[in-house]
Amino acid sequence: MQGRIQRGHVSRARGTGAEAAAVAALTRDGWTILGQRIQTEAGEIDIVADRDGLLALIEVKARPSLQDAAAALTRRQQDRLLAAADILLADHPDWGRLGARFDVILVDAAGQVRRISDAFRREEPAG
Repeated sequence: MQGRIQRGHVSRARGTGAEAAAVAALTRDGWTILGQRIQTEAGEIDIVADRDGLLALIEVKARPSLQDAAAALTRRQQDRLLAAADILLADHPDWGRLGARFDVILVDAAGQVRRISDAFRREEPAG
């Protein structure tokens, strides 16, 4: 049990550091941070940012390598983020007047940050 608790503390610290690096990169790129770790009934959104009316709902993934971080976003997590975004946008109808997108920010063990803009979208039914 102690090992699991320790791993949880390490994971939380890594996540907090990765989110700080992500916020710094977004701010440098001209984004305004509207919120961090926003809780909804469907789950958490790591970062919500705006730039000139475009809303970015951002998932931060920290892993030893950027490749590992990129592979860490599952379809299930994407579905959770889509549901959380629906709730968040219903609560804030003034956000994203020029649209919204889902970005993923990857952070490796060395602190290198890479953003994947418009990383995924809601799948529309065929027809």
